[in-house]
Amino acid sequence: MLVLWYPKCTTCQKAVKWLNDNGFTYELRDIKNENPSLEELTEWYEKSNLEIKRFFNTSGLLYKSMGLKEKLGDMNDEEKLRLLSSDGMLVKRPLLISENGIFPGFREKEWERLK
Repeated sequence: MLVLWYPKCTTCQKAVKWLNDNGFTYELRDIKNENPSLEELTEWYEKSNLEIKRFFNTSGLLYKSMGLKEKLGDMNDEEKLRLLSSDGMLVKRPLLISENGIFPGFREKEWERLK
């Protein structure tokens, strides 16, 4: 299990606490210092069966400052994935990668499926 997180993010901290409280073993990766590659994001997106928008940190400062709410509609999935791979702060966090699925963001009810 791999968890991409931003250590200063309180939601990420809650997610890691939840994993610890539920006895999971995982690897942590700082999404800002080691952002996901285009290849990783493409693989995770394809495995997830989720809309690509779920992978964007839509409440993030970078997302807002780049005006992506207006721009994403004109981009294809490959362009969106390239954009996501350009800066980890654009990626929804935490991002949990496991055999049971790909989980962008901490939604406890979704993460319950890991048990």
